[in-house]
Amino acid sequence: MSKRARFATVIASAVIFAGVAMAQQDPGVQTGNRGVGASIIGSDDPNGFTAFFNDGLARMQEVETVSVGANVGLGPRFNSNSCSSCHAQPAVGGTGPATNPQFTFTTKSDGIVSGPIAAGNTMPAFITANGPTREARFPFFLTSSGSVNTSAPNGGVEDLFTVAGRSDRGSCTSLAQPNFTEAQDLNNVIYRIPTPTFGLGLVENLDDSTLLANQKTNLAAGASLGISGSFNHNGNDGTITRFGWKAQNKSLHIFAGEAYNVEMGITNELFNNERPLPEEEQASGLPASCLNLTGTGYPEDTSNPTLTPNSAVLDDVSAFANFMRFLAPPAPGTVILNGSAVPAAAISAGEAVFNSIGCAVCHNPTLGPTQVSNFVPALSNQTFHPYSDFEIHDLGSGFNDNVSQGGAGGDQFRTAPLWGLGQRVFFDPDGRDQSVPAAVQNHMSNGSEANTVITNYNNLNATEKQELIDFLRSL
Repeated sequence: MSKRARFATVIASAVIFAGVAMAQQDPGVQTGNRGVGASIIGSDDPNGFTAFFNDGLARMQEVETVSVGANVGLGPRFNSNSCSSCHAQPAVGGTGPATNPQFTFTTKSDGIVSGPIAAGNTMPAFITANGPTREARFPFFLTSSGSVNTSAPNGGVEDLFTVAGRSDRGSCTSLAQPNFTEAQDLNNVIYRIPTPTFGLGLVENLDDSTLLANQKTNLAAGASLGISGSFNHNGNDGTITRFGWKAQNKSLHIFAGEAYNVEMGITNELFNNERPLPEEEQASGLPASCLNLTGTGYPEDTSNPTLTPNSAVLDDVSAFANFMRFLAPPAPGTVILNGSAVPAAAISAGEAVFNSIGCAVCHNPTLGPTQVSNFVPALSNQTFHPYSDFEIHDLGSGFNDNVSQGGAGGDQFRTAPLWGLGQRVFFDPDGRDQSVPAAVQNHMSNGSEANTVITNYNNLNATEKQELIDFLRSL
């Protein structure tokens, strides 16, 4: 074959390949205003909860310090210094943004205390400028010789930073970061990204009977696809839990209280003791010099009965819970691909593909109706569209992180709600992908309940695959 003929063949192959790639192109993060970040309450607010929503929104954006200023209690270990730094995309209450705020913590000040937010800390290698906002966990403890002990499960959060180098650290002048380099070398670290909180008041207000009825329908529809699924349950009252990557939390209140304590180190009325690292918990706890750094005692976040207006009386955790509870669900919207709007007919065709190949067996388009709400009418008797069954499913070896939470094992994760997917930057529990096609494909691995569905996806023609991806970006 002549050089010219070979060149023509290469060009022709490239054109064919480009056509296939284009047929499965991710339209990317949609930037149009889809109403996210607004309150679900509307004008019908007989109990005055709009004030609590607005107050919670303000508190979500407050910057926390150790012992200086109005919002104290940060640390002694922390992953971030405000709720909205992690829950920012595409609005306050969402998930991690495209530019990772954690990456600047060792170089930039919070504007309140002199010096960097995480002065004296080394930036972990897995925290990058344009990578996902993350927390880290070590699946296993180590042996005395420093090797991974697979008979000793860990799984607790290893906070990225300490306050020991900050100017407001008080007596906590020596507190080491976890050894993330060692953990990476031993392949003993996994990551989680923030989950979006839009529409969760509706999810919280679902009766267990509704979820159980959906499960029966799903089991029947999924039998031929190898899909089963189960629920995680609260260890105290036995009811279905539904928040977090493994559906490990029962309520938005618990979800907020745990995050305040674990992610920012702030004790509160639900979690009122300082949290050591798992390794410290097995030994002697935090050093005495790193306790009660505010000098005010515990918990650091309390209710404020003497303050006005009424919303100011709440503790931060209750305010966070109310904010999430009253966040409106994400609305679907137009999809822009290569500068042009995807036709509505193509979006509808993608929805049909979504249903036909089996995606909807786990990602249930519709749930409800909700219970009657004692908060606001907007949460009462609502049928809504989260595209999730809130069950936990086996996702196989590809996602097995060897971390159990409640009744969910290492390879079990809650069906991630798909509403709002059109404006998300990172996908999967650890944020490994920024591409919808890759996130879809990642459902397939040894032992995954989704293998047959992904086989069905792979058997689609290029047009059908593109229609499915466009539909997902419309949510």
